[in-house]
Amino acid sequence: MMNTNQLFNEIDKLKNDLDRKRPLPSEVVKNLRDHLIVEWTYHSNGIEGNTLTLSETKVVLEDGITIGGKLMREHLEAINHKEAISFIEDQVKDDTSITQQTIKDIHAIILRGIDAENAGVYRKVKVLISGAEHVPPSPLVLEDEMEGLIDWYKKTTVHPIERAALLHSFFVKIHPFIDGNGRTARLLLNLDLMKSGYLPIVLRKEQRLQYYEALDQSHVKQKYSPFVNMVGESLKQRMKYILEFLE
Repeated sequence: MMNTNQLFNEIDKLKNDLDRKRPLPSEVVKNLRDHLIVEWTYHSNGIEGNTLTLSETKVVLEDGITIGGKLMREHLEAINHKEAISFIEDQVKDDTSITQQTIKDIHAIILRGIDAENAGVYRKVKVLISGAEHVPPSPLVLEDEMEGLIDWYKKTTVHPIERAALLHSFFVKIHPFIDGNGRTARLLLNLDLMKSGYLPIVLRKEQRLQYYEALDQSHVKQKYSPFVNMVGESLKQRMKYILEFLE
């Protein structure tokens, strides 16, 4: 297993290769974006238990078709996730900085039409994360914890890939919302990667166990490298895939 710095160096080489190919033809950009939106939405919702298949996700998003036998909530989760991707793309375009409001806005889109009362609002109750050792903080300290997170984010000097991974990890540790923390965290991770000029990544449904275990290690033991490396590997694969596609 290569160390984290080697991994980042390899990714930055791939990033330079990709940057040299820019600007890409607009039809190629659209094709890659359409593919990414379906894949990212399918996997991010799937990690949380959404039962739409990849092809069902595609027809819901691209054709607006309702799938028989699937919950309305599952359709809304797909549609909202696509909207949230558009929102973070706009944030990247406008080069706005990440704030607590950005995070609340992402979350509000995720739960739109699903849970109006809690969409974009920090939780007012204590929560447990099933299957995790870590217990998130009391609702009384959420504002302070989130302010601390944004403060850390603005000041940290770690590599941008590590920063994006840690932003995700620290956010999930705080668990500021009743529901939708995972999807919000993965959107936040990609928002930060994209702001730094990297591609967004897709953490896959079949990596769910590895993903949860890596996060729990960072939350309970302050061992951050498993999750940081998972993000790095995922980014490396995505960049290689795109570069091969562009050959």
